[in-house]
Amino acid sequence: MSGHSKWSTIKRKKAAIDAKRGKIFTKLIKEITISAREGGGDPAANPRLRLAIDNAKAANMPQDNIDRAVKKATGELEGVTYYELTYEGYGPSGVAVMVESVTDNKNRTVAEVRHLFSKYNGSLGETGSVSWMFDHKGVIALPEQGKTEDDIMEIILEAGADDMEGEEGFFEVTTSLESFEPVRRALIDGGFEIENASMQWVAKNNIEVTGEDAEKVMKLIDALEDSDDVQNVFTNADFQE
Repeated sequence: MSGHSKWSTIKRKKAAIDAKRGKIFTKLIKEITISAREGGGDPAANPRLRLAIDNAKAANMPQDNIDRAVKKATGELEGVTYYELTYEGYGPSGVAVMVESVTDNKNRTVAEVRHLFSKYNGSLGETGSVSWMFDHKGVIALPEQGKTEDDIMEIILEAGADDMEGEEGFFEVTTSLESFEPVRRALIDGGFEIENASMQWVAKNNIEVTGEDAEKVMKLIDALEDSDDVQNVFTNADFQE
């Protein structure tokens, strides 16, 4: 989940999600499968698959699991057909919510997502109802690693990054979708450790939520993220202490 796209928020949620290792593996397998089906099974020629495999390895997924997912996607092994779907809606306090899902049953997933929005004081909207409030960006987070902002800026700007911010021992780099893989690769080639790299819906403007309102929004987001068919959830909520 990313609200105002600050690594502190992402890290807090990531830690909670990572505790559910089985669920994380399922989501990673789905991303590998979709990536290989759409762009082919060769990571060298398929940047999305390469990223999915890198993220799976970072989560300590066994190589056999990765290979099996790729082979199912390319037809070498029998597998499930997955569909990518994105849902848009409003949560408590009028915050915008984007939900990315990968499912083998579209009807089941839309019913589940609609139910969760309704249960937690939100409403599922039509396509385009909130996506205009977001930009689709590449977001790369890396620990400071004893490096200065100038050290990293020199690499990422040459590779085509849009911006970088520092917070709580991390640097967060944002890129266009086209520049995401070149920037990520430049950082890896430069010897930097990447903590998290993904495509995210980054809010153009944020809505501050506090107290009970923040708790209500978090309950909706937690419930959506716990859904088996949901891959990622993004919001323009800016959670304040």
